[in-house]
Amino acid sequence: MTAEPFRVAVLGGGITGLSAAFYLHRFAERLGRPIRVTLLESSDRLGGRIDTLRREGYVIERGPDSFLARKTAMIDLARDLGLDKELAYTSPLARTTYIVHRGRLHPMPDGLMMGVPSDLGALARTGVISPVGKLRAACDLFLPRRGKDGDEAVGEFLRRRLGREVAERIAEPLLAGIHAGDPDRLSLRATLPQFADLERKYGSLIRGMAAVRGRSAPANLPPEARGRTFLSFRRGLYSVVEALERRLLRDGCAIRFGAAAVSLERNAPDGAPYRIVAENGMEVAADAVIVAVPAPAAARLLEPHVDVEALRRVEYVSVANVALGYDARRFGHKLDGSGFLVPRGEGRVITASTWTSTKWPHTAPAGKRLLRCYVGRAGDETAVHLPDDSLAYAVKRDLRDLMDLTARPELVVISRHRNAMPQYAVGHLERIAELRRQLENRLPGVMVTGSALEGVGLPDCAAQGRKSAAALLGLPAGAR
Repeated sequence: MTAEPFRVAVLGGGITGLSAAFYLHRFAERLGRPIRVTLLESSDRLGGRIDTLRREGYVIERGPDSFLARKTAMIDLARDLGLDKELAYTSPLARTTYIVHRGRLHPMPDGLMMGVPSDLGALARTGVISPVGKLRAACDLFLPRRGKDGDEAVGEFLRRRLGREVAERIAEPLLAGIHAGDPDRLSLRATLPQFADLERKYGSLIRGMAAVRGRSAPANLPPEARGRTFLSFRRGLYSVVEALERRLLRDGCAIRFGAAAVSLERNAPDGAPYRIVAENGMEVAADAVIVAVPAPAAARLLEPHVDVEALRRVEYVSVANVALGYDARRFGHKLDGSGFLVPRGEGRVITASTWTSTKWPHTAPAGKRLLRCYVGRAGDETAVHLPDDSLAYAVKRDLRDLMDLTARPELVVISRHRNAMPQYAVGHLERIAELRRQLENRLPGVMVTGSALEGVGLPDCAAQGRKSAAALLGLPAGAR
């Protein structure tokens, strides 16, 4: 007698939901367990914020443009999909990152890791930090550890350890590039737990960073990726979404577009533990549910069953990016690095700029140059909502002032992401843990996951999807 398939509804077709659906099939096949996965996506496409535009030889990322190499879940996923040969590595020509200080580009000091210096000699040579600021940062070597447990804000932590100048002029713009967040509101434990660990273990961030800087790379990191911070794919990040869609369809996953879930109910008419009703009237009976949608949508689905304060407390920031393509003959800048970061105090529209065609040579055709400029961060989202002409003008003005770039772009692509970047406030992880305890007790088999919970980067999301799939099938969290 053939066993009835285990029915799983995956809500959300971003990288978390896609990874969950992929690994559900992969793990079930390994276990010899029949499974039926239905993926409900509210829009007409998969991938969430991942969106690659391939135009006139350019490869333009309209959403995220890369992922961290040291967090290897995306590399694992690429291997599992047979995409590992398509990985793209940053060019050696892009080793220098600049930071804006008083309207000028300064090279970022060597030895920085997430804005924390591991080489005091390099810090001493930078013009971004004053002599007093450098001495204050060096005090980290002698300051006592924090005397109490519990979460704290990233900004508070960095000022306490390294002083105001390093926190505001170096660490803040780096964090803005990842989270678009306000360091004085972001949770240390949720966004930079390694910092708290370093203080606890070494008594000093600088000493701790120097110690971990020499550690070997993860064992599963491709040799070509060693020493590289970021990775992508030769045809853009959407390659992984396309590969996931092909694999899911091959495996028999039912993908439904235009099907935003509007309610999750106990006890479906056919006896299944759960019924999901979609906005288009579709109903799905399920033995288990993976909720991988933004926090507000997840809160609406779960609120009839559990306390959703943890999800309601997750705020979102709107951001935009402006990609500009140029003819190299008229460009007039050598692009000798990966780009630049802009501290909040500089008062610019641009928060950062990636010199994309230098960092990723595959992204522009021969004889062309490609830049990407980022706009918007917590407390400063006005420019995101400007009309296209006004936003493009403001970005080009900043490029003229900061890079002396007067060339006229032949291509301008503006991408807006409203309410895109989840913010983890202090105490976030404790609230999420309580939410999950309630789900386990009141809605067994229902899991909530995604960028609003345990990491905004693509590897974080892919890892959460894989972990959720493993948990539903009774496998350890690290299963592959």
